[in-house]
Amino acid sequence: MEKIKELYNKYKEVINYLFFGGCTFFVNLITYSVFAKIFGIDEIISNIIAWIVAVLFAYITNKLFVFESKTKGAKNFFKEMASFILARVFSGITCDVGTFALMINVFHINDMFSKIVTQIMVIIVNYVLSKLVVFRKKGGKK
Repeated sequence: MEKIKELYNKYKEVINYLFFGGCTFFVNLITYSVFAKIFGIDEIISNIIAWIVAVLFAYITNKLFVFESKTKGAKNFFKEMASFILARVFSGITCDVGTFALMINVFHINDMFSKIVTQIMVIIVNYVLSKLVVFRKKGGKK
């Protein structure tokens, strides 16, 4: 048990990111499914709605549990949040919306398979952007 605890502490950030990234994936997938499959809303529109819900969920979990960001003051909070959203807009346009639309409209690949593939891409790109840009530690402290 001590070895597991030691490994968790050593890789806490990555483990938490994968866990909450997985949760974000399911938030996105479930939201997409509800809008596209239950309400019959266009796949692209449903995908955009799912992306917005997932970004809000991801910001909260990344800030609190993954990178444990402690911003001081409203200016720093909004700066961090803006950079998080801009990073997600980048990955959302390039991976989530762009690649998804290409896969279903041009290559005619099943929408649920396309959704899973694009979400894996999104998780990887978002970790890199969050780690290196949004929540990077400056001088040992955020």
